[in-house]
Amino acid sequence: MAAKFELKKSKNDKFVFNLLAANGQVILTSEMYESRASALGGIEAVRKNAPNDGRFGRLSAKNGAPYFTLKAANGQVIGQSQMYSGAKARDAGIESVQAHATEAGLDDQTAA
Repeated sequence: MAAKFELKKSKNDKFVFNLLAANGQVILTSEMYESRASALGGIEAVRKNAPNDGRFGRLSAKNGAPYFTLKAANGQVIGQSQMYSGAKARDAGIESVQAHATEAGLDDQTAA
């Protein structure tokens, strides 16, 4: 399986997407969007910004667990990772987003 964006509608009628690695693991989750069109714009923003290492924030949660965010040129967070066991695993997650986001397909699960 190739990497893909999975677009879903939440229980509160908002839209969210995940970027899945080739092994099916979620490597990036979006914010909630009010419309499908906005969510699709978010996917395009991930594709555009993922190759730029400077767009990634390398952060730690309050419990010390490393994670990352991906920001657009305007500084807005487009997506966030899961919590990782260590900085090396987090950095591998960033590399995976950089390697796969631009070519990832779209699995639109919102179509009625």
